[in-house]
Amino acid sequence: MSTNSSTLPDMAADVLLDDPQEWPAFGRLRGPARLAGGEGGVAATTGERSEDAVWESHVVLEGMHCAACALTIEDALRAVPGVEQVDVSAATHRARVVWRPSRIRPSQWMAAVQKAGYRALPAMDSQAREQRQRESRRALWRWLVAGFCMMQVMMYAWPAYVARPGDLSAEMEQLLRWASWVLTLPVVFFACGPFFTSAWQDVRQRRVSMDLPVALGMGITFVVSTAGTFDPAGIFGREVYYDSLTMFVFFLLTGRWLELRLRDRTAGALEAVMNRLPDSVERRGPDGTFTRVVTRRLVVGDTIRVLPGEAFPADGCITRGGTQADEALLTGESTPVARPLGSLVTAGSYNLQSAVEVRVQGVGGQTRFAQILALMENAALQKPRLAQLADRIARPFLVAVLLAAGLAVAWWWPSDPGHALMVAVAVLIVTCPCALSLATPVAMLTAAGTLARHGVLVRNLQGLEALAAVDTLVFDKTGTLTRDGMAVQTVHCAPGQERAEALQLAAALARQSMHPASRAIVAAAPPIAQGGRWNAVNLEEDAGMGLTAEIVDATGAHPTRLLRLGSARHAGVALQDGGDALQVVLSEQEGDGRFRELARFDMIEDVRPEAPVVVHALQHAGVAVQILSGDRFAAVRRVARQAGVARAQGECTPQDKLTALQRLQAQGHHVAMVGDGLNDGPVLAGADVSFAFGRSVPLAQSRADFVVLGGSLSLVLQTVVLARRTLRVVRQNLWWAAGYNALCVPLALVGWMPAWLAGLGMALSSLLVVLNAARLSRALPGVEVSGFGISTPVEAQPA
Repeated sequence: MSTNSSTLPDMAADVLLDDPQEWPAFGRLRGPARLAGGEGGVAATTGERSEDAVWESHVVLEGMHCAACALTIEDALRAVPGVEQVDVSAATHRARVVWRPSRIRPSQWMAAVQKAGYRALPAMDSQAREQRQRESRRALWRWLVAGFCMMQVMMYAWPAYVARPGDLSAEMEQLLRWASWVLTLPVVFFACGPFFTSAWQDVRQRRVSMDLPVALGMGITFVVSTAGTFDPAGIFGREVYYDSLTMFVFFLLTGRWLELRLRDRTAGALEAVMNRLPDSVERRGPDGTFTRVVTRRLVVGDTIRVLPGEAFPADGCITRGGTQADEALLTGESTPVARPLGSLVTAGSYNLQSAVEVRVQGVGGQTRFAQILALMENAALQKPRLAQLADRIARPFLVAVLLAAGLAVAWWWPSDPGHALMVAVAVLIVTCPCALSLATPVAMLTAAGTLARHGVLVRNLQGLEALAAVDTLVFDKTGTLTRDGMAVQTVHCAPGQERAEALQLAAALARQSMHPASRAIVAAAPPIAQGGRWNAVNLEEDAGMGLTAEIVDATGAHPTRLLRLGSARHAGVALQDGGDALQVVLSEQEGDGRFRELARFDMIEDVRPEAPVVVHALQHAGVAVQILSGDRFAAVRRVARQAGVARAQGECTPQDKLTALQRLQAQGHHVAMVGDGLNDGPVLAGADVSFAFGRSVPLAQSRADFVVLGGSLSLVLQTVVLARRTLRVVRQNLWWAAGYNALCVPLALVGWMPAWLAGLGMALSSLLVVLNAARLSRALPGVEVSGFGISTPVEAQPA
């Protein structure tokens, strides 16, 4: 339904949303008023008071049917002072609104949506789920009424089709017409309600959407048939079209209902993820008893109790009990993982086994779940280049449809007014820009949803189109071709330096870095290092090279020291042959400004077992594979040899990687970059399309188009193959939409397409586009790899 009447409860609910405490429930604060330590009500209040605060809110839209509806809502919101950016998706019926609290409140811009004939609901509100269910039930009832009445009308129309001249008396024919008219009334006034309501809103707002020509066609058919029923001797009395009217209404409602179900199953998966967190949770009070509170009232430091079957509402550490958790959303792996006492748990994962107590360490936007959700929301609302082109065509196309229908009436009227109007009806009904508008976004959103279920987040929908054209894929080594984790194999200390102290000093720097080598040093350091005798201040990280910081001795036994931890070049010492091991050097600045080596750490890393098969499959698919790494030449060559990569380059700075990538692009190659997302920012941003690989990726800072959360390198290969399939589906949809209109519009203009067939064609056009895209929701494609769960043959040719 394209509009809802305003009711006092609706208005009251919108006014409640003006409370800053409610804003984090369906949005987030975007610079510069963000607090470093908080979300929820505190951040919201601060954002509300700041003149520079900007909020990004997500809403679900009720009443949308096509791209023209999306454009109408965008125009209505952009006209509201204080609204700075609007993105509306016709495929998901969702919108992102960027607004300033200093100039406007949510109830005001939601009122603008309602004035335009639609309704906005908070995306994370329980009303959104209830509204989807109500909309589905109403659509089902209208479809049932239309189907029942259509069958009865066809029963009364059948004698007129099969009877020979003289078989039916005039009285009998008129009785059958009256019976058909009575049965058509519920179809027109109930089943067709959404079309007429939306068309009336179009007229009032002086705009054009898909429902306007459809409602005109329905209205004209009913008026012409009614005139023929009441005045059989008049100009419209020769024939009535109740059967055509009820049939094409039934076909249209069938298409919309099926499209609604498919949309809920694909794009609606985002809403299921958004509502993964529980609405309330048991929190321990000062007296030690647990009481249930609203989840968004949690703050860091709270102790909560999570029961079996509940989702963890925040990031935290288990302080009592142990359990197993389902972290499929975070890793793409459905196998439960053990979470004993002292383990970290993440928001959005499920407690599967027993009740545990958790000390909250991260809430709201601080959680990894919130970062994943933000990526999915942004991707769902993006408009790829092909979709933007289709949206621009939608409105002019509808205007052309109305003009073509008017010309058809003018041409046919002199010979047969009744036939002229029915030709116009066929033109109005058969044309459908919906298929053209849905062709790209529904396919890309379905592919993005499939990837998300397997542990790959799509940050940029346009990246799917770019990935389909890639012919060269460049891997970083550490954390991508090799395992995400590393381990300290050997510690070589300088004379007079103790091993334990060297590890403690190195860990003081390494604790502030996410690099795999830094995490390995922290893991190898004695427990005392975790207490912090040595404190690093003024730390600087040279991406891809190492760390520099001043080290303060908390006991006062030593003066402040300037240390470096990283490659030999970064540490300012001579390079030594470490064989196959990666070497990390800890050095100290002396009085003359030179650096003296304190310790050298040999790191071991293993090539991922699936790497050789994935590399071979990529090469078989026409994608050249290279390695660009900051590690030593010997280590890079070893990994390249084991993975089957012919071209590899080591000891690359981030700038060296970017230069090499730009050189490939200058040669005409479309290049994808796969990095660990930690120190590859420039090259990830410079590639045609990029992957940030590894579970340690800081999602909020990643510049990659795809973020691989799972632990398997095969996900990169599967994403490449799925991107090619997605673009092929998009092309099929676009060709179908264009070919359908090119064929059917001329047939309708010359009077060779009855109204019922026009309705069937319009319903099928959108439905086939959605069904074709739904094929992308199947399991990810891949290669034959024993033991890795990949069984489909890879495609050999690029799209």
